[in-house]
Amino acid sequence: MIVVTGATGNVGRPLTRALAEAGQQVTAVSRHAAAVPDGVRHVAADLAEPASLEPALAGAKALFLLLSGDMHAAGASPADVIGAAEASGVRRVVLLSTQGVATRPFGATRIAMRALEDVLRESGLEWAILRPGGFASNALWWAESIRAQRVVAAPFGDVGVPIIDPADIAEVAAACLLDDRHTGGVYELTGPEVITPRQQAEAIAAALGSPVRFHDLTRDEAKAAMARSVPAELAEDTLTILGSPNPAELRVSPDVRRVLGRAPRPFADWAARNIAAFR
Repeated sequence: MIVVTGATGNVGRPLTRALAEAGQQVTAVSRHAAAVPDGVRHVAADLAEPASLEPALAGAKALFLLLSGDMHAAGASPADVIGAAEASGVRRVVLLSTQGVATRPFGATRIAMRALEDVLRESGLEWAILRPGGFASNALWWAESIRAQRVVAAPFGDVGVPIIDPADIAEVAAACLLDDRHTGGVYELTGPEVITPRQQAEAIAAALGSPVRFHDLTRDEAKAAMARSVPAELAEDTLTILGSPNPAELRVSPDVRRVLGRAPRPFADWAARNIAAFR
């Protein structure tokens, strides 16, 4: 049995499907009831209350650990989830971390995530760590304004980073869960090229077959919008990276190809597959 937390999200959903299609027994974990692929068991649990995970972890051999935004907030204790997994007899944990642990190690959220990585390393469990950069699916923040006004409003319109398709993260995670060769691996996951928000808007417009206007937000406007859904400190860290990426954050990593034997998908591919969200 493999347990997937965050199973209804942009990474967890394709990961759950991929594992099920590979013939694995899968338990999908999310806070609320959700539709899951045929043959997949669903358990509602809150990572902020590790005891609620016990029914999901019973009999599991592996865990994909994805932390929701509130698990990065002050007072949260994500290390307790690793403890619960170990106590339940889980043998392998694949942790979705963040590129910033290496590229900006002194930010508060990065310090906390590095501490969690260290807990996992020292746990005695088999482990692998995934460190993605920005997600292509963050463009879904623009879906409402594109549908209503054919406009993208975002900061730093001409500053790019090599964002990654969450489906590629999911495929790498599946490989790490199933293949012993990836035990002890730390993988930096990026897309195949640097792409700016303005270029992302152009790719969505091309997939729509309809023009999309770009509107530059100020940093303060963007932070106010992000703070509605993620902790303010995490929003601040994210905007710092998006506005002034350092050389390490501009680097296209070879790790997707190293694990999957193919190049990561470009943003245009993600836009075409998800274009229904913008119509």
